[in-house]
Amino acid sequence: MRIPLTAIAMCGYLVLAGCAQAPSVNPSKLSASVPQNIAAAHLPNALRIHDKVISGGQPDGDAGFRELKELGVKTIISVDGAKPDVAAAKKYGLRYVHLPHGYDGIPQQRARELAKAVRNLEGPIYIHCHHGKHRSPAAAAVACVSAGLIDHSAALGVLKAAGTSENYRGLYQSAEAARRLDDALLDALNVEFPETAQLPPLAEAMVELEHTHDHLKAIAAAGWKSVPASPDLDPSHEALLLKEHFTELLRTDDVQRQSEKFRQLFVDSEVAAGQLESALRGGAKISDAAIALERVTQNCSACHRQFRDVPLREK
Repeated sequence: MRIPLTAIAMCGYLVLAGCAQAPSVNPSKLSASVPQNIAAAHLPNALRIHDKVISGGQPDGDAGFRELKELGVKTIISVDGAKPDVAAAKKYGLRYVHLPHGYDGIPQQRARELAKAVRNLEGPIYIHCHHGKHRSPAAAAVACVSAGLIDHSAALGVLKAAGTSENYRGLYQSAEAARRLDDALLDALNVEFPETAQLPPLAEAMVELEHTHDHLKAIAAAGWKSVPASPDLDPSHEALLLKEHFTELLRTDDVQRQSEKFRQLFVDSEVAAGQLESALRGGAKISDAAIALERVTQNCSACHRQFRDVPLREK
């Protein structure tokens, strides 16, 4: 579960430093190819959009960054809220750039920054979010159209090829509205490409909450036991962490300023997470664990639908 990512969409980060000018793109050479899936064991939902741009999910550990190097990738752009693993990228000679945006769409300033990034930075470029199905294909489509790498008529096809849910109406609206930007506009755009962007505290807290929620979903899928790929994850401890995430968030001014409906979803999730911990520690039937986790998951979905994913133009 994440914050209504208007907190991230507020990003419009201050532009401080210029980038080298790149040659303009010949419109007659726009890519019209259909996005191609890439068989990569450690790059979730990898999809080639253009010779220079690949969309996908967060690289899966060291092996993921190794696969990026094997694909010839030179630059990684994260549009996810989580802090990029800059050290792992540098180990394989890859540059990281952090340009996060939300599920509610891509703000104009961020779209321009992404366009300049794919136009000017060394490629091939790998654009990723967490799972690689929603924000990153939208970002890749908007960036490629805006920079003149693909025609605007191909943008929605990128999202459909990636399996982007149509529930994310803001992402579809951003892709559909994308158009080629003038070279003069991108040349004049002064933008810093940070390795790690500074996020609002609430946004960072929600990223951590989602990671813990993902851990518990993996534990549930493994029969409520430690996950073989992550043996250090203790089920009851992860449930405790989930409960504490909600408890701490409810104490923040940011959450207290939200609507009563928003706060109530957090309160209910805090109670459910406590019940999940009790079930996993043996204080209730193990079947109750599945019920409690599903309750948290449903609350997350409701929060996303009502607050996080509302398109920018409707806010």
